[in-house]
Amino acid sequence: MKFTQKFATAVFIASTLGLAGCASTPTQESVGEYVDDAALTTKVKASIFNEPSLKSTEINVETFKGTVQLSGFVAQPADITRAGEIARGVKGVKEVKNDIRVK
Repeated sequence: MKFTQKFATAVFIASTLGLAGCASTPTQESVGEYVDDAALTTKVKASIFNEPSLKSTEINVETFKGTVQLSGFVAQPADITRAGEIARGVKGVKEVKNDIRVK
């Protein structure tokens, strides 16, 4: 009986520690958040690519915990605003940090 209790306790502790390894922290994403952010990045990049007035090859998109950061260079100040609007319009984006600059 004691062996069974010790074994059950060991399994419980191991599973608890294993789940704690999957949790996110303020500076690190969980696996699920990473996958969600990768999908958001792809959606934002595709939306920017589909905008004919923007050169998508010069705009970088990174996502961390639902916050999208745009960086890179564009030809006109209006393109900065447009890229931010497009990113905000993507479902799942919580916030946009727009660090795009004019050449």
